[in-house]
Amino acid sequence: MKEKVILAYSGGLDTTAIIPWLKENFDYEVICVCADCGQGEELDGLEERAISCGASKLYIEDLTDEFCDDYIVPCVQAHAVYENKYLLGTSMARPLIAKRLVEIARKEGATAICHGATGKGNDQIRFELTIKALAPDIKIIAAWRNEKWTLDSREAEIEYCKQHGINLPFSADTSYSRDRNLWHISHEGLELEDPANEPNYKHLLVLGNRPEDAPDEGEYVTMTFEKGVPKSVNDKEMKVSDIIRELNRLGAKHGIGIIDIVENRVVGMKSRGVYETPGGTILYEAHQQLEELILDRDTTTMKLDMGNKFAQIVYEGKWFTPLREAVQAFIEKTQEYVTGEVKFKLYKGNIIKAGTTSPYSLYNESIASFTTGDLYDHHDAEGFINLFGLSLKVRAMKHAEAEKNKNK
Repeated sequence: MKEKVILAYSGGLDTTAIIPWLKENFDYEVICVCADCGQGEELDGLEERAISCGASKLYIEDLTDEFCDDYIVPCVQAHAVYENKYLLGTSMARPLIAKRLVEIARKEGATAICHGATGKGNDQIRFELTIKALAPDIKIIAAWRNEKWTLDSREAEIEYCKQHGINLPFSADTSYSRDRNLWHISHEGLELEDPANEPNYKHLLVLGNRPEDAPDEGEYVTMTFEKGVPKSVNDKEMKVSDIIRELNRLGAKHGIGIIDIVENRVVGMKSRGVYETPGGTILYEAHQQLEELILDRDTTTMKLDMGNKFAQIVYEGKWFTPLREAVQAFIEKTQEYVTGEVKFKLYKGNIIKAGTTSPYSLYNESIASFTTGDLYDHHDAEGFINLFGLSLKVRAMKHAEAEKNKNK
């Protein structure tokens, strides 16, 4: 019997061309796996396409709820944002997809896993670190880095498919390179390759409006959280995936979550892209709005550092590592009392606070108000400032003494 290879299959031109390429160059039985992380209609017709190109079977795995509960929620709780802008839409999904590739490889008795990520991007790292962590015995085939891969353009891939009797609905016309799941959609290529160019938003956007095209009236939204996990939108309790769907609808309508970023890839190059993350942007902001009431100053300061670290870990594909587990354990502890309700208004790309409540709020009106309450005496501040600023005062005195001695 032929050895089996598991191919991470999206149905796009790259992974479609890889099916006959694997059979021709390695004589493998090709088993395709498509991970459904909420990309919707992109999955239509994939099974027929994969089989017609030479695959023996196609798994379409619905990972949407696992993606939301086990990958998105920890990132929201951490407020993990890469380089202060990117909400990790692609980064969060790749380790989950790779984990499922390994599980199916074990089920099928496959000896190799193949992916179509290029040698320039981050996804090759995310896929391969996960496979190495979970299945170090399984061979990894990265088509774009393989010496037998000579298809260096879209035109070449289309011609290769035609030579193998595969006629597909792909054209050689240039278009944006996109990645989509329930959390976001990313856009790269065309005018975005030059940072001097303004994005052609009218042509580019898929999920929602530009802020200037959003409704002229704002819309109020309320959300509840329990221990840092979103539970409801506008008084309707839903599972996390449905909450994200509803927030996507609301955010897209009001032009929320569109960013243009030049990011530093793991491999060392800079890359420019536009990301649409309407629901995710709202969810991050709502969660942080609630946390402001609940976390003390020292925990907040440390959590900011840990959130940045968590973002770096996820971006670099290090999900299945002891470090990610340790940082996530810290984050989860901080969420113990992040329970309450947030209200905000969506208006032309903005998320505007409209009130926050929590039974665990640390905000105390009698302390925070300008009137003197029982728990705070204004006179106590004098001694505190004297001690808090003692090192500054001593330093200034010593410098003055040194200057005086120098001028004698």
